[in-house]
Amino acid sequence: MSEKRNSAAAEEKDANPSSLPKWATTLRALRHRNFQLFFSGQMISLTGTWMQSVAQAWLVYRLTKSPLLLGSVGFASQIPVFLIAPLGGVTAASTNRQRRVIAPPTACMILAGILAWLTLTHIEVWHIFVLAGLLGVVNAFDIPGRQSFLIDMVGKEDLMNAIALNSSMFNGARVIGPAVAGILVARIGEGWCFAANAISYIAVIIGLFMMKVDSPPRSTEHSPLEDIVEGFRWVNQTRIIRALLLLIGLVSLVGMPYTVLMPIFADTILRGGARGLGILMGATGVGALLGALTLAAKTGVKGLGRWVAITCAGLGISLFCFAFSTSFWLSAALLLPCGYSMMLQMACSNTLIQTMVPDQLRGRVMSLYSMMFMGMAPFGAFFGGALAHRVGAPITVASGGVACILGAIWFGRALPELRIEGRRLIIAQGMAGGEPAQELNAQPVEGAESPTASD
Repeated sequence: MSEKRNSAAAEEKDANPSSLPKWATTLRALRHRNFQLFFSGQMISLTGTWMQSVAQAWLVYRLTKSPLLLGSVGFASQIPVFLIAPLGGVTAASTNRQRRVIAPPTACMILAGILAWLTLTHIEVWHIFVLAGLLGVVNAFDIPGRQSFLIDMVGKEDLMNAIALNSSMFNGARVIGPAVAGILVARIGEGWCFAANAISYIAVIIGLFMMKVDSPPRSTEHSPLEDIVEGFRWVNQTRIIRALLLLIGLVSLVGMPYTVLMPIFADTILRGGARGLGILMGATGVGALLGALTLAAKTGVKGLGRWVAITCAGLGISLFCFAFSTSFWLSAALLLPCGYSMMLQMACSNTLIQTMVPDQLRGRVMSLYSMMFMGMAPFGAFFGGALAHRVGAPITVASGGVACILGAIWFGRALPELRIEGRRLIIAQGMAGGEPAQELNAQPVEGAESPTASD
């Protein structure tokens, strides 16, 4: 009897994140073998991806010295996400998600290899545009599928932590990749960064093949177009989801262009060169990593809506101050809260959306999340580059910061009315899964009666 009681107590402790040590609570999604494989493979691959991102931006700026073309390449790489992501969401729902997430990294490996070969032989700007556009097409299918695949790896009880750790991994790579890229670009050139990125995809492909996941496709009698329309209609009728997506779209449109314009700040304004670009991008990544770890340590959804509003405002203030800094190390320091605020806003929004969306709509709604998160970024990159060409990079970034502050004020004022709908959706998904709402979203904190999206 004593052994049974001890076993039951141990199981209860594992099921209750609030009873675990702080470090175990932060890393609890890693108890799942499939997520361990995913996490380790993606960490290696994403480091290479960030190396390529920084090296490509520097290559374009070195070849053209044009803010407009710098923004245009960003537009070409991300506009396919805006145009094709809904189809990617339908595909994620109607096919086996494990097989579905293996194809994109394979395609990315091939594209990175081609970019490396061209750069090491003879590359022209139009080559970069074409390859960036093809990579955007791959991402349009990859992002909704990968986001939807998280729940298959860890289940609903650890979904919030998996999202946070996934963001931690992304931003940990964001620290390492740009720093390594800055050194490699300065010493041996951009081509070897692209080659290293191509090799890094092998790790994630092997990890995905080693997984054992039961993710049967969802049967549907509707056409893909009808499925897409159904997803749009549900989001349009759900005020809190619509508000979260609109705020994400605003930040992607006016806040994110600062990353596209970073080579201008690094070279012309702060005189840091390629190595300085790596340091600045790495500082953003450090802040973002801290933001992801902040969310990973949280064990319930209480307060996330308020976090979204506060971090959006924090991003705007940080961007405004960064825009007018002429000191390299002060600029690097200001990028820490930029990265922290942007990552935490996006990850909190992702968590809330995935907590509230019905399983049968998950792929389609996450495709709309992808449209707002990455799909609006190309418009921001293009218009940000065009505006910087006319009025300068500092004024462009400062204007984006002001717009983020105004967006945060709008969302914060709407939050009290959104709270009721958020609670209803969270409870509905808990009941659909046969679990109490508070267990569905880990444990309530700070004495909450039930978790809400905006307390």
